[in-house]
Amino acid sequence: MENTTPPSSGKSPNHVLPAIARYVLGLPLLVFGLNLFFNFIPQPKVAMAENAMAFAGALMKSGYMMQLIGTTLLIVGALLVSNRFLPLALALFAPFILNSVLFHTFLEHSGLPMAVVFLALELYLAWSYRSAYRSMLAARVSPG
Repeated sequence: MENTTPPSSGKSPNHVLPAIARYVLGLPLLVFGLNLFFNFIPQPKVAMAENAMAFAGALMKSGYMMQLIGTTLLIVGALLVSNRFLPLALALFAPFILNSVLFHTFLEHSGLPMAVVFLALELYLAWSYRSAYRSMLAARVSPG
């Protein structure tokens, strides 16, 4: 099995920076995932834009999407913080962060800076663990 940890020699930046990025990304995801189930973060006082409110309302009315998002955030956050299955966690988080950046770009601009920071952390970590994705990104593969 191939080692997916970034190359390191002691406490070099190549070893410390990915660990810091994992915590900076993983801890908020744990908190936001828990918040989708327990609603302990107060809602903003400023109303969302009409289109953003319609989108969020549709997710809630689906009956499953907010629970799926919350569960995904919890799992990804836990995997990042525990340093387990990092490539899987980053692959699970990629569609969520892409949609988040697009949501904040086109519908609700106030959260865009945080979404961009999360995207930058995602991309940095994906680059740090890029060797784990080589086989997944191969043009042709054989089964088993």
